Amino acid sequence: MENLKNIPNGKPVQHTFSDAEYQQRQSKLRQAMEARQVDTVIFTSIHCINYYSDFLYCAFGRPYGLVVDFDKVTTLTANIDGGQPWRRTFGDNLVYTDWQRDNFFLGLKKLVKNSARIGVEFDHITQERLQKLKDLFPQADFVDISADCMQMRMIKSDEEIAHIKQGAAVCDVGGFALAEAVKEGVPEYEVALHSTQAMVREIAKRYPHSELMDTWTWFQSGINTDGAHNPVTSRKVQKGDILSLNCFSMIAGYYTALERTLFYDHCDDASLKLWQANVEVHEAGLQLIKPGARCCDIANELNKIFEKHNLLDKRTFGYGHSFGVLSHYYGREAGLELREDIDTVLEPNMVVSIEPMIMIEEGQPGAGGYREHDILVVTENGSENITKFPYGPENNIIG
Repeated sequence: MENLKNIPNGKPVQHTFSDAEYQQRQSKLRQAMEARQVDTVIFTSIHCINYYSDFLYCAFGRPYGLVVDFDKVTTLTANIDGGQPWRRTFGDNLVYTDWQRDNFFLGLKKLVKNSARIGVEFDHITQERLQKLKDLFPQADFVDISADCMQMRMIKSDEEIAHIKQGAAVCDVGGFALAEAVKEGVPEYEVALHSTQAMVREIAKRYPHSELMDTWTWFQSGINTDGAHNPVTSRKVQKGDILSLNCFSMIAGYYTALERTLFYDHCDDASLKLWQANVEVHEAGLQLIKPGARCCDIANELNKIFEKHNLLDKRTFGYGHSFGVLSHYYGREAGLELREDIDTVLEPNMVVSIEPMIMIEEGQPGAGGYREHDILVVTENGSENITKFPYGPENNIIG
């Protein structure tokens, strides 16, 4: 039984971006390698492997890798995936079988030609696997490459921005589908399913060559709106409910989001006042996204508005984050979040959200979670809002 094999099955697929785009990404990586005196990089994360090779892996308990040196780029994938990684990878592919333990590391041994200094992702690799790498390459110095790669991903290319705009438009489609599915007595999961189906079909229409995976919707009602990431339940919509619309299209590993506060049938006075306060912060945030602004300064400025309304202690998280190769389970670009502890300066071709949220506990007037979410592309002179779904009480008291 083979430990390693090649499976060039079928023909290579149409990649998400142009060849020039991937060549540029790999070239910038090699410049960083040269500056850090790194001979080879072993990526293990979903986001970096996808970013540099266009292959999006499904781990299911197995390790995956991307080996980059100054000559080649090679994905190292599990035999269970057949020829799909070979068809998808912008570069070469090597397959390891699981007939013997640690064939993945046998594959790394074959691919790593120069092991004096090896770049790895300390923010992703487990201690167990790092120790196995150290045992495999005992003379190597291991260098953390994750922060360098995050910095590269934070500045989007024109092709990436065009791709992200498509994703935002798909989220808008999901938002309108969600709103039309909300009826008294309809459970959250039925509303979410209707929205997700609309987005998947829209992605298939816009990207007929793409793989379709991971697009989802969180639709929350009543008390379930208190958390931004609360899962869908079987709770049924009732008149007067606060609702939370959360549509997430995933296209080739790229996450985009649409999030809105809605009310079904009517909105009481206490809730309306809270909703309007959150919208005020949201609109102020939209104006603050421009080149030269610091993430921490944006957060502190928006804090003042919540403080004016005596709501600062009801704020639940930062005011926004970066977009690109990420999902709810991989790829956070932590250096570009609108929080008090992040001093990153916004630059053209960064893509960020504005998404203030407050939460009022059950039993208090206006109980529930209020959140609005738009995606903005930082331009040379300001920003472009690529989210088109309307927000606020004037638009989103439905039914």
